[in-house]
Amino acid sequence: MDTYYHPQDLARFAEVGEEAPALWQAFMGWYGPVFAEGALTEREKALIALAVSHAVQCPYCIDAYTTACLEKGADLEQMTEAVHVAAAIRGGATLVHGVQMRNTAQQISM
Repeated sequence: MDTYYHPQDLARFAEVGEEAPALWQAFMGWYGPVFAEGALTEREKALIALAVSHAVQCPYCIDAYTTACLEKGADLEQMTEAVHVAAAIRGGATLVHGVQMRNTAQQISM
């Protein structure tokens, strides 16, 4: 079955920089240090990235950060918990926007 997302495309990510090499280098110069050991471990950063990948629903990122999590020593229980955290934040963010709906409905009803 053909889909919009092709796992092999993840390996082609760098092609995005071919027509804009300065911008690609600037991105990579920032991206690398973001994931380096710092106040957070590389494993913690990979778990955060995995959770965010699910929240933004990027299959390429999910594949990449699932691999990164495993390589950095995370286990499936930790990874699953990170995904649940992302789901809870996304769900809560959706629900809290209900206040905006209520404010608008109240203004229109006046």
